[in-house]
Amino acid sequence: MSEDNDAVELDEDAETEAVDADVEEEADTTEESTADAGAEEASADADTETETADDAVETDAAADPDPDADEAEEEEDASPFDDDVMPDDDVDLLIPVEDYLSAGVHIGTQQKTADMERFIHRVRDDGLYVLDVSETDGRIRTAADFLANYDPEQILVTSSRQYGRFPAKKFADAVGARARTGRFIPGTLTNPDYAGYIEPDVVVVTDPIGDAQAVKEAITVGIPVIAMCDSNNQLSNVDLVIPTNNKGRRALSVVYWLLANETLDRRGADTVFALEDFEDEL
Repeated sequence: MSEDNDAVELDEDAETEAVDADVEEEADTTEESTADAGAEEASADADTETETADDAVETDAAADPDPDADEAEEEEDASPFDDDVMPDDDVDLLIPVEDYLSAGVHIGTQQKTADMERFIHRVRDDGLYVLDVSETDGRIRTAADFLANYDPEQILVTSSRQYGRFPAKKFADAVGARARTGRFIPGTLTNPDYAGYIEPDVVVVTDPIGDAQAVKEAITVGIPVIAMCDSNNQLSNVDLVIPTNNKGRRALSVVYWLLANETLDRRGADTVFALEDFEDEL
């Protein structure tokens, strides 16, 4: 498994770096607009246009500019729009809904596809679609049930997105899977002559758009695809959807963390990881 994971550290060419830059710029734009909508209600002096993408997500659930404010203060200052993230407030979630909110798991984009409409709870005044957190929570459980049936080394996780690379590799280490992060080399699943060729039984992708090559090859060889999908994703080649913000650093850390622990739980393992284990140090 270590050799497989080492293979993902192949130097990415200039074209790949340009693609990653464009993808992260998209995440910055989406999350900055989200933070701006919440800040306008809390304070006219807040200049959210200069926030980083990660700061925008972390302050979406509360307009307080202090990221270290305690949960009680965040709940008091939170926008009433951002609290409305699922139709049933009494749903038993894996973690408190406030933890999903603070990570920005519910934050969609300003575009939606017909495929993802059933996972969208509502649209905000700023045009951002809000994902149904209860659907996210339920799909994490379903994905864990599914993955627990596979030999750990036959699970492949991929992420071309910068913010998904660390938690994806951590997930692979935690459950004993294999990881391919960064640029997905064409032929990884389809060319037996390629030195890095592997034959997994299931693929987990961070984003069907960024990980399109992995999805294409998985479909070619006939193996199921589990995908983390935002409001703007197409699902034609996805077998199991986990609706989530797949562009935010903290959102991806939370989802991969929960998926790892739930998969281990289904296997009867005693190991439990902390969220901090899945958060990359910036």
